Amino acid sequence: MKPKNIVLLGATGSIGVSTQKVVADLPEYFRLVGLASRENVAGMEAAVRQFAPLAVAMTHQDRARELEARIGKQVLAGERGLVELATMPEADLVLVAIVGTAGLAPALAAIRAGKDLAVASKEILVMAGELVMREARRHGVKVLPVDSEHSAIFQCLEGRDPSDVKRLILTASGGPFRQTPRSEFDQITVAEALKHPRWKMGPKITIDSATLFNKGLEMIEARWLFNIEIDRVDVLVHPQSVIHSMVEFRDGSVLAQLSAPDMRYPIQYALSFPRRLPNSIPPTDFAKMGPLTFELPDAEKFPSLRLAREAGRACGTMPAVLNAANEVAVARFVNGQIGFAQIFETVERVMNVHRVIASPPLDAIVEADQWARKEAERVI
Repeated sequence: MKPKNIVLLGATGSIGVSTQKVVADLPEYFRLVGLASRENVAGMEAAVRQFAPLAVAMTHQDRARELEARIGKQVLAGERGLVELATMPEADLVLVAIVGTAGLAPALAAIRAGKDLAVASKEILVMAGELVMREARRHGVKVLPVDSEHSAIFQCLEGRDPSDVKRLILTASGGPFRQTPRSEFDQITVAEALKHPRWKMGPKITIDSATLFNKGLEMIEARWLFNIEIDRVDVLVHPQSVIHSMVEFRDGSVLAQLSAPDMRYPIQYALSFPRRLPNSIPPTDFAKMGPLTFELPDAEKFPSLRLAREAGRACGTMPAVLNAANEVAVARFVNGQIGFAQIFETVERVMNVHRVIASPPLDAIVEADQWARKEAERVI
């Protein structure tokens, strides 16, 4: 069987490194034909030497020249380089794991070039979910989730009639402040917020897990991925992170997807869909896991979930505004310029003054993103 040709945008981040492990584990099934990173030259050099891709790109111009000198091969640069990789004739699937808005243009370019898209970057579906899914339908390509929560729902929904779905249930670890009183939020330090009880991730997503904004963003993603209104997307705290998400059907039955908390599972399924392939990942041992527990999230402590639901109801440019305002607030918190509770306040104040543009094109989404960043800075 011919290996599936994969373009990996964001090759040196946590998702990118896990994807490299999946491909290395199953070389007869997958081949990395394109690799891109923002500025991790050493990580890219190692990946290029291991996988020998046909094309390489760096979004940072200076890092592109540096990598070029190291590997003795042309390195594409900037957004143009990412788009060129995303539209490679040899590519069968493009996995976008770039943090921030940089993944939007190559994701849309891949879809319009007829490539299946695997999505690990939240911004793509949060900011432009309506546009991305419309373009995917128009060009007859698949949009495959990489996040463990959305992969779980995707697997539970396979072959099911969407009209049979009562609600989608996203599970959340609850973050480090699940049991911290709201009265103590003003004393939370950056170091405390960066200590996630379950996962090792970058600072932005770790802070988002502490505020539960990550789960709010996932609600919006699910709304577009599965074409279901936001009011039928719920969140349930599950500290053990073994059940990755669930689907409740209108007859009262609930399907759940379970596995050890290892991102290689959802990554491999996105790459291999619709097949399930044997691998060398250690099997899930339920006997060693102990009890699985659940609780409702505290909506008063974590207004992020309410704000995300409001943005998902408004649609248009509002999700992009929520996302951008949150990014600015998180950066200011990490830099010690605002307190933890002010992250929520900043996002809400920016959303309250935004005038929504319905069914926006990409340029309007980008403009709303830029406006929200400036407004968040002004509010702070």
